[in-house]
Amino acid sequence: MKLTHTAFFGDGEHAFALTDDMIAELERLADLGIGALYLRAVNMQFKLADLIEVIRLGLIGGGTTPERAAQLTDTYARNTPIDALYPLALDVLDARWGGAADKEPDPEPASAAMSKAA
Repeated sequence: MKLTHTAFFGDGEHAFALTDDMIAELERLADLGIGALYLRAVNMQFKLADLIEVIRLGLIGGGTTPERAAQLTDTYARNTPIDALYPLALDVLDARWGGAADKEPDPEPASAAMSKAA
């Protein structure tokens, strides 16, 4: 399990991670604890600012400079359809909440594995 999420955002693939420091800042900005904020997101009771801040702070936690993270969210998150932002923000939260499963390609096709079992 890993606590980061990698996804295409704006101009390319980026790493997103809600580190402890980024969670503290998110809680301060939202005036809400991470548990309540997570539940609010999962239950579709979020504010638009919540989604944008999760993405921005996730970028910073993933290694993007604060200036570049602000530029990316200003350019690619603001005035963007919410249904484009929500899955990314939820994936970033989910990665920290329960860990993102490492997705390694299956070394052999399922059909080959099944024929060996027979």
